[in-house]
Amino acid sequence: MIMLKKTSNVILPLLFVCLSLVAQPVQAAIAVVAAYQPEIAALKHELTSKGAVFSKQEIHKGVTYYIGKIHKQEIILFVTGMSVVNAAMSLQMAIDRYPIDSILYSGIAGGVNPAWKTGDVVVPERWYYHDESAYFNPDPKHKGQYVLADYFVKEWQARDAMRAKDPNYPAYTNYGMIFPDAVLIIKDGMHKPEPVHYFTADPGLIAIARKAAKQLPAMPVSPERNAQYHIGGNGVTGSVFLDNREYRKWVRKVWHAEVTEMESAAVGQVATINNIPWLVIRGVSDLAGGQEGKNVENVYDGIASLDAAALLVKMLEEMGVKN
Repeated sequence: MIMLKKTSNVILPLLFVCLSLVAQPVQAAIAVVAAYQPEIAALKHELTSKGAVFSKQEIHKGVTYYIGKIHKQEIILFVTGMSVVNAAMSLQMAIDRYPIDSILYSGIAGGVNPAWKTGDVVVPERWYYHDESAYFNPDPKHKGQYVLADYFVKEWQARDAMRAKDPNYPAYTNYGMIFPDAVLIIKDGMHKPEPVHYFTADPGLIAIARKAAKQLPAMPVSPERNAQYHIGGNGVTGSVFLDNREYRKWVRKVWHAEVTEMESAAVGQVATINNIPWLVIRGVSDLAGGQEGKNVENVYDGIASLDAAALLVKMLEEMGVKN
């Protein structure tokens, strides 16, 4: 009994010390994220040139997370991989592993609004899926019409009434056999999945983006012009590389989109379900399907990535000063 008591008196304080060390809170961090190599290279360049220091890196299920600090802010830098599934998977892994309190995603996009030129930067307030949809057969009895499944008819018929209630509800119309739709999500507080037509970026981060954009120096795209920064409007996401002008025109009509790409709505969905503030910054690399001949997105992805990264890093500076 005495020996056991003495042993426990030694072990318990040691356990308390060990548990205290393990339980020390890790400072909350901003996730700084991109989809693929040119985008993350631009972020690393802008971050390190402004004083970012990365003290640690960890690899989890193949994804490398760089842990560092800039402007008093803890940051975690990583690449999700391209497309919605990779973006959602890698981001959720990061949220489960690290104390992330906000998300800034940066990269390139194809222009949908012809007003935007290569190197311009667009920061949409809302992101929609353009390929969350149903494909239906033509109606053999009525030319130009399609045979809709029963489950789909009610919502499709109600789209005009929905738009009257919510000005951000898409102006749904079909593109041939393609009939766009909402995505179903569920999160804490919901009793069943509910349709969501768009995901809204954090208003506070939108305000910081507006302030930061005004403070950026001129960013030359060519000898003739500087990059333009546009904060607001809509963006669209899909698991397709959109390089068709007629489809792009339809996307503009339905969602009033400024840009299109392959990750942002998924980022918004994951962040919304986890209740984490988020924002996506996109540099325009091309006008989706607007060129004659072969798409040249790869020619301008570096410039577009740098212009987007410059805004993100300026936002971090603003957030660091604020704290």
